[in-house]
Amino acid sequence: MPHIELHNDLPGMAGLMNFRPETGRPLTELTEVMLRGPSDLSRGERELIAAHVSELNKCKFCAGSHGAFAAAQLPEDYEHTPKMLALLDIATAVTDSGRAVTSEMVAKAKDNGATDIEVHDTVLIAAMFCAANRYVDGLATWAPDDPEAYRQMAETIVPHGYAAIIDRR
Repeated sequence: MPHIELHNDLPGMAGLMNFRPETGRPLTELTEVMLRGPSDLSRGERELIAAHVSELNKCKFCAGSHGAFAAAQLPEDYEHTPKMLALLDIATAVTDSGRAVTSEMVAKAKDNGATDIEVHDTVLIAAMFCAANRYVDGLATWAPDDPEAYRQMAETIVPHGYAAIIDRR
């Protein structure tokens, strides 16, 4: 049960964004840019970073939803490349502290083909999701247990974007 009355029955971040649309809209816009806007990383790869960080932070809603969004946008036979593994190492470090990202980690990512934009976007997505995970869990929002619920969310988010979750009371 959420720590506060959200006046909607939406799970996780969707419930919070609809509770306070005046703060939810800018968060949605940032999420839209970071996960769906121009980047050297594909949308699926960016969702994968978000899901990875959320899993490390034990945020059930964000890990489940962004995992489903990644799966819906990556090829069925997707395998992590050495570049993606290096970027996930950077994202993992960010979950501990921004200062945990080392020059060696960045060099390894670049040696495996990562661009400055990809390193930048990885750090920003990881930092943004650390905050989002704490927001969602800090207010004890609810998360579906059924993976099918997250797959259904992906059917809305993947084609229509994150703005589709605002004002859905």
